[in-house]
Formats: sequence, structure tokens, C-alpha cells
Amino acid sequence: MNQSAPTSDQPTDQTGTLSYEQAGVNYDLIDPLKITAQRAAASTAVHLAGHGFTEVAASRGESAYVVDVGPFYLASIVECLGTKTLVADEMAKLTGKSYYDGIAQDTIAMAINDLITVGATPLVVQAYWAAGGSDWFGDSQRAQALVAGWKRACEVCSVAWGGGETPALAGIVEEGRIDLAASCTGLINPKERLSVGDKLGAGDAIILLASSGIHANGLSLARKLVERLPNGYLTEISPGVTYGEALLAPTVLYSPVTEALWKAGITPHYCANITGHGWRKLLRHPNELTYRIHSVPPVTPVLRFIQAQAKQDDREAYSTLNMGAGFAIFVKAEDAERTVEIARAQGIAAWNAGVVEAGPKQVLIEPLDIAFTNDDLQLR
Repeated sequence: MNQSAPTSDQPTDQTGTLSYEQAGVNYDLIDPLKITAQRAAASTAVHLAGHGFTEVAASRGESAYVVDVGPFYLASIVECLGTKTLVADEMAKLTGKSYYDGIAQDTIAMAINDLITVGATPLVVQAYWAAGGSDWFGDSQRAQALVAGWKRACEVCSVAWGGGETPALAGIVEEGRIDLAASCTGLINPKERLSVGDKLGAGDAIILLASSGIHANGLSLARKLVERLPNGYLTEISPGVTYGEALLAPTVLYSPVTEALWKAGITPHYCANITGHGWRKLLRHPNELTYRIHSVPPVTPVLRFIQAQAKQDDREAYSTLNMGAGFAIFVKAEDAERTVEIARAQGIAAWNAGVVEAGPKQVLIEPLDIAFTNDDLQLR
């Protein structure tokens, strides 16, 4: 990644709006494949009957898949980190530091923050670390940071690290790079903890939990933006904080909040992990409901910086990035303030930000005059 001022062989337009699609990610091409895959996958559910089990059909299209195994539900998920490792690698060259302890947390968060949306307690995490060659694992500082960060994230979420796979995939993964992913299995026990939106309805409160920054979505856009910055990743976005360091703030692990809510007797009616597609993810549930946002959390500095430098209007930014809110919890109105208090007790800022209403399927972010409709998110 170029760290200097733009040169003649770079794109000539370094001043216009930079969208996620221009950075190489087009959900209009990706999402249809997801829908096709979901339909093919749904046809395989009949095989569970041969083992005496059934699927929870409502979990199809949600962030985690749920199987009814009798006395409890079993939930599972697999997630890839994405391209955040490329930022860590470039920052290592510039600073001599390893950022893979935080990268490990990012990877686990991608899986666990999806798993908990259905009401599951994370139980076991498995690792997939695919390197471009065996030499990647020979860098002791980097490899040990990955191990230590992975273990620490497991401790925060009270999960067992069961094992994993460390293939060297020369010719598939680029030399000197690594592709990270995690799978997670969890229990929904008792069954009343299941949260797939069947209780979601008008009058429910929308609680938003703070993000730590960009998390692990939107990095293709963030990396593309480096071409516009005079000092690349070392550009200061606030006194003493560089762009690269801010991008590498580890993703928040939200399972301590959902576990604390259950212990306090609060069962969410629905949850949404705000990742790719930004605040459009609030539309994930298939029901026809309106999600009216009356309070917008403060935007983390790195996301505000990205929006300004990419010259994105609010609608573009909120359709792509988390913009300060990494997770949404939908609860009964009478549980709203207690939910906020419980999240804050876990060290995570939270806001009673909106309300669910009867009406067409849409998200209305009133302070910013933004509306997302059903046409803006097609995941099923």
C-alpha cells in the first residue's frame, strides 16, 4: 500500500466521492449468491430428521443457524475476518509493532457477535488460519500475538478454544499474508432464550451498543482511502492517533452484555449485528415493521474521518459503516433503560435509540433524515 502522496500511476480522481463499490465490494453481486445458497441449503434440512432432530426454520437467513436437539437448541456460525490483516501488515512495516493480538479478537468477534443474535451462549470456538506459506508462522512475534489475542478473547467470552486448522496455501493465499476465520458453536438453554424475532413487534425499544471503530467491515473502503492521504496510514486523525492505529482498534465483543441481560431476566425480542450493509442491518428481520430512530449515537472519530475523506453523505456512510453502533438489541419498552444500564455495567456504552412501529418495512433515522426501505437490503 502506497504511503506517500499520489503518483502519476494512481487514479487521477482523488477528490470525488469514494463508495464501497468503488473500493471493490459490490453487494448487488454478492447478495444474490447468498440467497441462492440459502435456498439450496434449506433443502438439506430434511437430513436432520434422520438423526431425530429438526431445524428452527426461522433461523434461516439470520446470523446463526439453530437446530432443535430436544432439551435445548444448538446454534452455529462460521465467519471470515476479511481484509483487516492487510492493515495490520502495513502498520507492522511502518511501526515495527505486531497488531495480531487485536486481529485475533476481531476474528472471534465476527463469529461470536453473530452467534449471540439468536440468544445463544457461546460454547466453543474453532480457528482457521490459512497462510500463504509456512514462513508466515515463522515470525514468532506475530504468531505468538495471534495466539495470545485469540486466547484472551476466548476468556472474555467464556468460551473454550477447541482447536483449528493452520494450512499453508501457497498459490491460493498470497505469500506473506494470512486468511483468518472462526467458527463458533453455542447453546440456547433454556429454549426460552431463543431470539429469532417471533416476539418482535410494535412498541419494542431499539437499544444500540457502541462500536470501537470500524470493527471488521468496510476495510476495503478504508484501505482504498489511504491513496488520498498525504501520510497514508500514519496520517493523524486526532492528536497522537494515526489512521492505521484507529482502524486496528479491536472489534467489541458483545456476548458479556447478552449473558448479563439473561441473568437479569431480560430476553431480547431480536438482535442485529451491525456489520456489512451498515444500519441497513436493522431491516434484517423479514416482518413488515418500521424502525424509527430518534437518537443517533456519536460517531467514532475514525468513521467520521473516513466519511469526510471519502466525501460520503450520511446516507452512503450509514448504509456501509456502523457509524458508532455495532450491535442492536430489541427489547420490551419497559426493559429499555435497564438494558442500557446492564450494557454500561459491562463497559459498553448504550443508548435507547428508537422504537419499533407497525408500518412498512423501513428504517427511519430521523435526526439525519435518512430512510432505508426493504429494497435497500435483500438477504433472503
